[in-house]
Parts: sequence; structure tokens; C-alpha cells
Amino acid sequence: MNAETPASLRRGRSLTADLVQALGDRVRDGRWPAGARLPKEADLMSEFGVSRTVVREAMSRLQAAGVVDIRHGVGTFVLGYGDPGSFRIAPEQLGTLQDVIAVLELRIALETESAGLAAQRRTVENLAAIRSALDAFTGAVDAGRDAVGPDFQFHLEIARATQNRHFGDLMGTLGGMMIPRARLESSEPLTPERAQYLRRVNAEHESIYDAIDRQDAEGARAAMRTHLANSRERRRRAALA
Repeated sequence: MNAETPASLRRGRSLTADLVQALGDRVRDGRWPAGARLPKEADLMSEFGVSRTVVREAMSRLQAAGVVDIRHGVGTFVLGYGDPGSFRIAPEQLGTLQDVIAVLELRIALETESAGLAAQRRTVENLAAIRSALDAFTGAVDAGRDAVGPDFQFHLEIARATQNRHFGDLMGTLGGMMIPRARLESSEPLTPERAQYLRRVNAEHESIYDAIDRQDAEGARAAMRTHLANSRERRRRAALA
């Protein structure tokens, strides 16, 4: 039996966690190098004996961790785990509220300008990619998932729309752990209150998208700054609750 099949993996873990571990191992040991295209969903479903939902949730988590890049309509590609000495926000670096706020301060500085440049330089293809991430966010929430992967993808696509590859490279290096709730993501279904909260988050995303769509650079900067500042305040309030 293949050592990676769910039946041989540790008991007590979800199928999604098993699949994340198995696929991550292929990246870590070099079987799937950076830039490699992952097999199709149907092939992974057949190989591991899991449902489409499990495959998609595993990919969402790998995307949130910055391991893969999901390009809607194209495929899923390996970003890799990075060199040991490279800059990356690792889960253990987000252990305290102050750690999370520090990352959000970095993001405010980086992504405010990213949004402004994206508004000035975005292409029709960039807009479609940003729209796709927004729609994927809505779809994830409607399906009862936390939408960390689409959230990261939304911010990554804005960085790419700057037409300055360094913005996209840095966002990819930061990885999905830059999304504050990534370390809290659970396989449990969303509560109605949590779903309502996530819809408010995506409404802020929509405001950013609208400004980029109409090529309003200052409006995009303001909308992004407001969104990330709100996220910072939400973290602070949650810690005090």
C-alpha cells in the first residue's frame, strides 16, 4: 500500500489534515519542486480515496500556508517552502497578539501602496483574477469554510496587478500565515456569527476591488488601509473579549 494513503496515516486526524501532510511531504522532499504543476483534482481524489471537498480544503490550506499557488482556470503550482534562511512568517512567529499586530503593520505599509499601483496598472486579466478570488471567498463561506485560501489569493492577485514582480514575490514569501485567522482555521463548520463576520471582511474586499476597477489609486489605497486597520482592531478586540 502507498505509504501516503489515508488508511496508513495516523488515526485521530481529519482526512484534510492527512492530505495536507501527504502533499506537503512531496514538496518538502523535492518530488514536487517549485514551479511544478499539481495533478488534477480528480487524480488526487482517485489516488487518496477522498472527496472533492477534502481535496479543495487541503489545497486551500496549502495555499494559505504559501506552499502552492492556485491559478483559477490554469492549475495549481508549487511555490515551495522557501530556503531555510529566507524571510517567511511562520506559524510559531504568530504566537502572541503583538506578533499578529506586527505583521498587520507590515501589511498596511506594503499593501496600501500595492493597491494604489494595482489601480493604476491593472489589466483586464488582473481584474478577472481578483474577482475570481472574491467569488471563491463567497463560495467558501457559503459552503461553511473559513476562506483563508481565497483571502490570501485576493491580496496576492492585487500584488501581481502592480506589474512589479517584487510585490508578488514578497507576498508569496510572506505566505498565507499573514492572514491573521490562518492559525485559527478549523475544519469545524462556521457558526452563523462567524459567517457574518467573514462576509463583512469580504465587503471590505469588494470596496478595494471597486476602486481598482475604476482605476482610483487614492481610493484603492484608502480602502486597503481601512481594511487592514479594521483587521488590526478586530484582533485587539478579540483578545480583550
